[in-house]
Amino acid sequence: MLNLLRRTGRGLAPEVVADGWRPGEDIIWIDMVSPTPEEERAVEQAYGIDLPTREEIAHVEPSSRLYQEDGATFLTATLLARADEPHPVATPVTFVLLADVLITVRYEPLKAFSIFAQRCAKLPLGDGGEAALELLDAIVERCAEVLEQQSALVHETSVAIFNRPPSTAFGPLLTDLARAQSITSMARKSLVSLSRLASFAALAPEFQKQESRRSHLISIQHDVQALTEHSSFTSGHISFLLDAALGLINIEQNSIIKFFSVVAVVFLPPTLVASIYGMNFDVMPELHWMFGYPLALLLMVITGVTPFIWFKKKGWL
Repeated sequence: MLNLLRRTGRGLAPEVVADGWRPGEDIIWIDMVSPTPEEERAVEQAYGIDLPTREEIAHVEPSSRLYQEDGATFLTATLLARADEPHPVATPVTFVLLADVLITVRYEPLKAFSIFAQRCAKLPLGDGGEAALELLDAIVERCAEVLEQQSALVHETSVAIFNRPPSTAFGPLLTDLARAQSITSMARKSLVSLSRLASFAALAPEFQKQESRRSHLISIQHDVQALTEHSSFTSGHISFLLDAALGLINIEQNSIIKFFSVVAVVFLPPTLVASIYGMNFDVMPELHWMFGYPLALLLMVITGVTPFIWFKKKGWL
């Protein structure tokens, strides 16, 4: 699907590709969402470029995803998609700057693109270079929003771990931490990719020709760096909480094993007494004694209470 943004339009509008399709001179941004081979060929023929396919991007080294060719600057970054859904993914997105036109190629719905598309109706964009900067701003803002959501989730989980009632299951808490760690890791990967993209984008003529755009790009780089550090802190906090949760699980398990061990030791002497007097030998003097039964009961109580008192004094209970 092709979505086009024109200088005179109000936001993105879908475009149908037919034979002999040519973009208008007022095009600022072409957003290609899971494009068909026909749509790719139409854009390539219109601008005289060779767009990388999804398979090519997947098999290309990260260092080879940033290059200049045929007068265009190709920038490919790995961005976090579906962060609000049960199964978030990291997806490649290609930015192409050519003749004051921005072309993006993506294969997943990205909330940052939707937010930017809504802003386009109000932003007076002059060309593709300006659109690229505003789109990068939206992507960075979306990364910041995702990291804030995960930080809030980690804080809630931290409170739940250390203030939970006894015998509360750790399963849901560990599941939340695992999801937060996964999203934070993918967000950090996305930020590192954006950092490399912003550094290489400074070589694009669309950014070199204006000091204000170079300053804007530097500001984006600083924001990306700050968010990368924030993601590293969040990831470290998650690792600490995972270790703390596993430690608390071990403590509870040790307490349970300790309780059963003490109970077994406390009942072992009375069991020994009962075993001795349950052997029914005629030569046992207490067998026919009137006070034999009360004596056996008394011995069992004494041998059971004595270890309990001793454990109490030792602080094992």
